Amino acid sequence: MLEELRKQASERKKKEIKVERGVVRICETTIDGKLKLRHGLLKIKGISHSLAPAIIAAANLDPNMRIGNLTDEQIELIENVVKNPLEYGIPEFLLNRRRDPFDGKSKHLVASELEIQVRQDIEFLKKIRCYRGIRHELGLPVRGQRTRSTFRKGKTVGVQRKKK
Repeated sequence: MLEELRKQASERKKKEIKVERGVVRICETTIDGKLKLRHGLLKIKGISHSLAPAIIAAANLDPNMRIGNLTDEQIELIENVVKNPLEYGIPEFLLNRRRDPFDGKSKHLVASELEIQVRQDIEFLKKIRCYRGIRHELGLPVRGQRTRSTFRKGKTVGVQRKKK
């Protein structure tokens, strides 16, 4: 009985995953084709655990499908849903840039757009000389952590020998 279960388990492990493409590029991100759709979408910077299933549902795709088996039309549909989530019925609270302080619109940023926007936000904080901006400039923690023993930067002073 136990040996039969072990054989079945080893056969399942030996079963190779059949994918048409080894690597797929979605939203400026290279994703392994063997991954399931949900886990593959999580590799894209800016897509969270809660947003990935919403994107799959909006695109009407099977979440257990492998990324490598997606057609070009399906990949294009996923990219459109990621770039315009509100048009596909994804709720606003899942977006990562709600009520942008500069234009007032809610949008979702991914990959390089997200990195650029975060960098611009930090530069803006430095420019207006607010507390958070000054902490960023000084390389100190921004969110209220204590600094007595951690966040030490700069040249370390070694132990010196006693002069005779």
